Amino acid sequence: MPQLLHHKLDPSSRLIRLMLAEYGVDVGLVDVAPWRRDPDFLEINPAASVPVMLDEPFPPIVGILATIAHIEDNFGPEGHIEALLPENAGEKIEVWRLLEWVLLKLGPEVTAYLLEEKLIKRDLRSGAPEPSVIRIAKANLTEHLAYFSWVLATRRWLAGDTLTLADFALAAHISVLDYMGDIAWEKAGEIKDWYARIKSRPAFRPLLGDRIVGMPASTSYADLDF
Repeated sequence: MPQLLHHKLDPSSRLIRLMLAEYGVDVGLVDVAPWRRDPDFLEINPAASVPVMLDEPFPPIVGILATIAHIEDNFGPEGHIEALLPENAGEKIEVWRLLEWVLLKLGPEVTAYLLEEKLIKRDLRSGAPEPSVIRIAKANLTEHLAYFSWVLATRRWLAGDTLTLADFALAAHISVLDYMGDIAWEKAGEIKDWYARIKSRPAFRPLLGDRIVGMPASTSYADLDF
């Protein structure tokens, strides 16, 4: 069985967990706090980031893009399961466009800041959260939610008519932000209905059971009728 080195609130790790669960792939989960820079972990990934997938006889599969590619190449969908990366070239382009938005815009502009202030600083005992940083991240979040609500106003799923990797990428970040209580659901627009649908999928259930010691989840986090 492959192993996934991950952190429960790391959105990229969550994306990979959703992808594996949707494809019916069993994986052993190994909790890692990469910011602690444990020497054993650094030997595997000097960049000190997750996810990292260990799947012999392959070398360690490091990072979100390499792990996505590895899963698609080696554990791709069979039978009744639909692919998370469409075969149609135009649809695939839209999936990658939105995936890049989530990974390179939403992540750095919102999720990374809030995780740093609310989780990592507490774990490293490196100071109190900085209110100005949290305020800016939440202002950025409002803009991102408005954009994705606009996209979803004319589509069933984020990239079109079928669920894709773009949906899981955005849902991974939304779930982390929801855990920390940073989503005002009454103002979330189309995002709320979309997230309710994706949150109810069997692949999502393990994530809803995640908890961080000393950091309780928001009241809406595991509630399917939020």
